[in-house]
Amino acid sequence: MVKELKRKHRLDMLGLVETKRQLVTRFDVLKIWRNGCAEWEYVESDGVSGGLLLMWDDGFFKMGNCYKGERWLCVEGILTENSINCAFFLVYGAHTRDEKRVVWEELSYIGGLCPGACCFLGDFNEIRQVEERRALESLPLSAQDYKNWIHDMGLVDLPISDRKFIWFRGQSCSRIDRVLVSLKWLEAFPETRLRGGPRGLSDHYPIIVEEKRLRDGSRPFRSLDSWFTHEGFLRMVREEWKWLGEVQFTDKLKALTVPLGKWHKDNFGDMDKKILKFEEEIQKIDDMVGNGSYDGTVEARKKALVTCCGKWYVRKELHWKQMSRSRHAKDMDKSTRYFHNLASVRRRNNRIDTLVINGRLVRNQAKIKITIREFYKDLYHQERSLEVGFRDGLVERISEEDSLALELLSSPEKVKEAVWDYCESSKAPRCDGYNMNFIKKCWTDIGSDFTAAVLGFF
Repeated sequence: MVKELKRKHRLDMLGLVETKRQLVTRFDVLKIWRNGCAEWEYVESDGVSGGLLLMWDDGFFKMGNCYKGERWLCVEGILTENSINCAFFLVYGAHTRDEKRVVWEELSYIGGLCPGACCFLGDFNEIRQVEERRALESLPLSAQDYKNWIHDMGLVDLPISDRKFIWFRGQSCSRIDRVLVSLKWLEAFPETRLRGGPRGLSDHYPIIVEEKRLRDGSRPFRSLDSWFTHEGFLRMVREEWKWLGEVQFTDKLKALTVPLGKWHKDNFGDMDKKILKFEEEIQKIDDMVGNGSYDGTVEARKKALVTCCGKWYVRKELHWKQMSRSRHAKDMDKSTRYFHNLASVRRRNNRIDTLVINGRLVRNQAKIKITIREFYKDLYHQERSLEVGFRDGLVERISEEDSLALELLSSPEKVKEAVWDYCESSKAPRCDGYNMNFIKKCWTDIGSDFTAAVLGFF
């Protein structure tokens, strides 16, 4: 079985599981790698069973440490292109529950010795979900041990987009081969993706790991809670709302996305660069103080810089907390990195890289979007229903009191109470990207014009 890591269509690392070789020589490696620039480490087989081989381009990765077990191989070092410290684990899982527990314990220990980004790949001989093995009704106990190990290690199971099962033998098939990465790995390589290669004569499909950014068009509009921390935001919304004039509420919201997008780019674009600039200025003042240049003006400037930098820290935290959609956000300490990683994982899991359309596997993002939109338009189109009159005997006459109650319009207070009590602030009621936090705050600030429009909206 083969595990490949590719970058820009170039093979940088290759892992082989079940080599069945007790000795691997340079001659063996050159027959596979061919260009002569490979480094490698291996774990010998037990007779003709097992065996691991990990090869890499010496210009891609510089190994610092190597750890070996009977069923796993770990190389730790530096990626030469960006000087990122990382560790690659090639795994061949055991078959019995007790043996698997030993492997998980060994990998946990070695993982603790590798502080950088970690990537675990190979044949784990275990599944996580019932759906990962055909005709299975319940998970074995060893599967729960496996899931607990993944959770305790803080690993993310990367999905493979173009196939459901990886291993086939007769009528049996399952997904026992996978790639697990740490949050540090996703932080360094947020666009890591998996796809299957041709199986050939093997009973395993090879897994190809790629780091690439897919071009999927412009991002949809989304209102951000962090905007409300800016002193001039509501004033800008109020002015733009009045300038749009007397048009339908939904059209007005749609037109508002243009000035909001421009305002966001002017005021919230490149948050990291803004924070870095403030931090550099604070560092300069600290250097001046260290050199003895300190007076009231310097102190006042430092306080102002610290205050501004603090505001941007809060805005960045609010932004990634909203993007992560974490259910535990209120209970968490301030941790922008935590929410950033959650958002990255969620975005990756929600992306549709490939789709089977009319029996063909399609990767074109524009075609995928059009197909999905047309599918739901057809699914939810309005059908003509039979008209039923009161005289058909299906509806009884209601009292005059009930009739008047049904015709009464809801008061603004009732609508506001329903919106405030039953609509979660982080959720958007429509696909236009405006969440309830935006509706609530603009209702309070803009006044009667916005309120009347919202009444018609709901």
